[in-house]
Amino acid sequence: MSRILVIAEHDGRQLAQATARSVACATAIGGEITVAVLGSGINAIAEAAAALTGVSRVLAFDHAANAHPLAAVLAPQLAQVAGDYSHVLAPSSTFGKDLLPRLAALLNVPALSDVMAMESPARFRRPIYAGNAILTVDTAELRPVLATVRLASFEAVGAGSSKAPIDAASVDTAAPAHTRFISVSASGGDRPDLATARRVVSGGRALGSAEKFQLVQDLATVLGAAVGASRAAVDSGYAANDLQVGQTGKIIAPELYIALGISGAIQHMTGIKDARTIVAINKDADAPIFESADYGLVADLFEAVPALIIAIRAGKPA
Repeated sequence: MSRILVIAEHDGRQLAQATARSVACATAIGGEITVAVLGSGINAIAEAAAALTGVSRVLAFDHAANAHPLAAVLAPQLAQVAGDYSHVLAPSSTFGKDLLPRLAALLNVPALSDVMAMESPARFRRPIYAGNAILTVDTAELRPVLATVRLASFEAVGAGSSKAPIDAASVDTAAPAHTRFISVSASGGDRPDLATARRVVSGGRALGSAEKFQLVQDLATVLGAAVGASRAAVDSGYAANDLQVGQTGKIIAPELYIALGISGAIQHMTGIKDARTIVAINKDADAPIFESADYGLVADLFEAVPALIIAIRAGKPA
């Protein structure tokens, strides 16, 4: 039977939904699932991980040195326990993409990225060529199998009827002297996390400026949505890099994706191919995005979007 270690992602206050999606991947592999939670003062986070359906055990690496998720600090601790497992999974997020390669180097095994499905505990599928082809990878010779989970491909598991036991893990590795935490800043504010949001409003280069990109923010606010951007908008300086959606940005699967002034280049569409409903507003009737959109409006977004915001506000109860 497979023994699977899922590395939890959190912000120091609550468990990220990326962890529940990674547990869903582990459930599809099949076997005993342990969640590793690393941090400082993580009792509540460990309790949330223990409540996830399918989790058999939680390992809590609670130490002051783990207060900030530095891969150089976390990876040596995980390397001490990873040998007890057949699989080690992490979200295919900034956190997981930073941590897992370092862990793989310490264990001297290759790491598999963006697992989207599995044929067996040793055979996995992952997208290549911007999602235009699917590669099947056989890991029968690898132990443990290290992989990041493509979050858009898995629905988050919910809370179960009982909680798994929580065990304290030993933290006896020396903290590295060459890496230290300086500061962290985020542009998202109180908005939902772009990677896991149910609704996303994105803007493209057609917005014309960073000031006019506020229109995207305004629509997202009334919808309770996360904000995204095309690479063209990011490159033009209209939006922060961490808002980029697409092949070289975030791969997302929201229930609703609204694209404002986005033409629909293949690199962008790769990032939203798993969205449930795509709505496009663009004044160019020949924009490629209309070929993939469930609903499309050919209109000037500077006229259509303010009208849409007014209509949404009017339809909401006071």
